[in-house]
Amino acid sequence: MAVPRTDRPRCTLAIPGVYAPQHDSRLLVRAIHREGVGAGMDVLDLGTGTGVLALCAARLGARVTAVDISRRAVLCARVNATLSRQRVTVRRCDVSEVAVSNGGRYDVVLSNPPYVPTPPAGPLRHGAARAWDGGHDGRALVDQVCACAAKALRPRGVLLMVHSGLCGTEITIDRLTRAGLRARVSDRVLIPFGPVMRSRLAWLRGRGLMDEGQDKEELVVIRAEQP
Repeated sequence: MAVPRTDRPRCTLAIPGVYAPQHDSRLLVRAIHREGVGAGMDVLDLGTGTGVLALCAARLGARVTAVDISRRAVLCARVNATLSRQRVTVRRCDVSEVAVSNGGRYDVVLSNPPYVPTPPAGPLRHGAARAWDGGHDGRALVDQVCACAAKALRPRGVLLMVHSGLCGTEITIDRLTRAGLRARVSDRVLIPFGPVMRSRLAWLRGRGLMDEGQDKEELVVIRAEQP
């Protein structure tokens, strides 16, 4: 299904070391519009990167807080908010930190966390790779979002998170359900492998995460609602 023209993310500046908006960003922009985000709503963007999702919500009238652990991402998001003339509060902090300090405050939580399974090479890397390396199973940051989402949401609040099917769609739904949320897949799409995935094909196939002839990756949007 094509993304409606009005749902396409507007161009944002992506400085070196900050993840540039791609297919996963477009899926979440579509989800934001489908969710009816608008005036009077409080939105939290976890791992904001360039701020593309935060700016989408702000243009729709929401009050937006955007966080990222990367100093470059925080700078980039602030610059993009200024260039776009949108009011977005951008903070540098950890995913779990913002959920604890602002518990139960948000109507919508957005997240496009790093989710690419990563060959063992010590801790998660810094620089640009931090935006996609998700640990050995791709779930290092995905699980953090699952753990803190329920604390951050108001009653009837909604988490919208995108990640690869390679890191376990059903695992995410199960963990969110056990946290007390009503979770399901709200959107999915198959996309060609990008450079990072292509560079790891042999390792991913060796782990049984994809078939020998597979040439596309499934991306899913998880929607989880606070009762």
